[in-house]
Amino acid sequence: MSFSVAFMLLLLVVVLTALMLDWLSPDAVLVAGLLATIVAGIIPLERAMRGFGNSTLLALGSLYVVAAGLRETGALDRASNFILGSTPDVQRILLRMCPSVTVYSAFLNNTPVVAMGIPAIRSWCRRNDVSPSKLLMPLSFAAILGGINTLVGTSTNLVVHGLLQSHNMAGFGFFELAWLGVPCAVVGLFYVIFFVPYLTPDRTDIREQEEEERAELVEVELTADSPYIGQSVEEADLEFVPGFALVQIERGNRFIAPVEHDETIKPGDRLFFAERDVVRSLEDDTNGTPVPDEQLDLDPYPGLRLALTDVERAAEDERELHQVVIREGSSLIGETVGEVKFPERFGAAVTGLRRKGERFEGPLTDVELRPGDTLLLDTEREFRETFEESEEFFITSEEGGEATEESVAPRRFGGWRLWLSGAVIVAIVGLVASGLANIAVAGPLGALVIVAAGILTPGQAREAVDWNVLIVIGAALGLGQALEASGAARLLGEGIVDVMKAYGPRAVLAGVTISTMILTQLITNNGAVALMFPIVLSISQTLGFDTRALMISMTLMGSMAFITPIGYQTNLMVYGPGGYKFSDFIRIGGILQIILLIVVIVLAPIIWPMR
Repeated sequence: MSFSVAFMLLLLVVVLTALMLDWLSPDAVLVAGLLATIVAGIIPLERAMRGFGNSTLLALGSLYVVAAGLRETGALDRASNFILGSTPDVQRILLRMCPSVTVYSAFLNNTPVVAMGIPAIRSWCRRNDVSPSKLLMPLSFAAILGGINTLVGTSTNLVVHGLLQSHNMAGFGFFELAWLGVPCAVVGLFYVIFFVPYLTPDRTDIREQEEEERAELVEVELTADSPYIGQSVEEADLEFVPGFALVQIERGNRFIAPVEHDETIKPGDRLFFAERDVVRSLEDDTNGTPVPDEQLDLDPYPGLRLALTDVERAAEDERELHQVVIREGSSLIGETVGEVKFPERFGAAVTGLRRKGERFEGPLTDVELRPGDTLLLDTEREFRETFEESEEFFITSEEGGEATEESVAPRRFGGWRLWLSGAVIVAIVGLVASGLANIAVAGPLGALVIVAAGILTPGQAREAVDWNVLIVIGAALGLGQALEASGAARLLGEGIVDVMKAYGPRAVLAGVTISTMILTQLITNNGAVALMFPIVLSISQTLGFDTRALMISMTLMGSMAFITPIGYQTNLMVYGPGGYKFSDFIRIGGILQIILLIVVIVLAPIIWPMR
């Protein structure tokens, strides 16, 4: 084995391990890996950087701008309100929502489709007393199923399209993927609509859960001149007040429970009392009968007053309550809540955190943030408008915060700008589908129209682009070049061939699709197809197969990531707001993944014969 092959195989193991264990953000890991190939002399600098000059990046970046224009004009908001309607029946909502989301996602980047759907669905769920967990996972899955049908449906399709062209092969036709994508989408939607509602857990929204828990307690705050400040709980005689017991103290981002006798009361503390008949560790009153429901009497306790609820306090202070989900690749990952300094950076205070479907009960200040963490924030006004394009988190609450209005607040524009933004995406699809323009030309032209019409400013257009995704794609393409140049791709391809060739072409196809499926669950979908492309190319050349079935199957499996919440960013977006656990995706998404894997292996060789 040559040095180049050995080095690339070792580097591949290191890169995959770093991505799986979140040592660094995906863009940092892949760029570091690419630089290692240059330093080691595997490929020259010019070839390593070729991925960043791929026309795919220009096309994808422009489509982010077009999608932001649709969002800014309110097109996606209006679509969300129309789809959800007023029926309280979950099955009927799914019948309306899932096919519509799949169609939208076939022509738009699915991230903004899901981003706009989450607050609308949560608002609808509050009004109709339905758990958002019943709808948010189907929302993500339906968006993924839409992206596999057209060239512009997801960045993965564009990546492989560009790789094919760079190797002097025909890229994908605009609707070519639909020959296999539509059957997958139909089978997947049938499962999502008719089976997933019975498999998804019925979990309370994180904000509602917090409010329900607090509703069982009486919250008391200290006045500025309270005589109890500086005293211990025992000295202040606040362990027990008539009919109530002190069970918790909130101090900044920390919750102190149980409350010890010698705990010192400090300025800004918020005290939580529970009725004594619901505190199991306490004895009944002297007569042995439970304490009846009653109001907490604070008259004998100067310096204490009933606290406002979070909603009342936010309204009084002209603030908003928002919910955000930490993005994959965010610079906040690995930092503690205290280190981030949310008030200074974002004008927000962290009031709660949910991780893996569970509310975090410990002190928040020292908690290290992870991808998928859902944070409850008490923010300044116009928080969403300011940070909607943040690379740190997705905002999953409505304009104006956790409101209870019957609709999402309208966007800044409507009228002719709304129709123009819709016409732009139709024009892009028409130009590319008819062959009149390459996607790398039609996309930027559409973005230019969006900016020229004043729907987005140039600054907003730049902010709309997910630069982390573009960096990941460019670096992954460079690593793919290194795998190909070193001979490591051929070695891996021959390994798959040796194992599968005795069982026929369909078995080789199964090896490719399963390998891609596993990779895309563990790392990014774009990284998975970029690394698999040279391996699949080597397999087809070794066996003399036509590459189409293998390439299209790999492309679709690269996008169909249902098993983990971190396998695809729309899954990550609904992970916290839906109150899901990691095991929910394994259990529910795993079934869907196996079904679609079978569909691909059965149909792909029929549609595109391999010999």
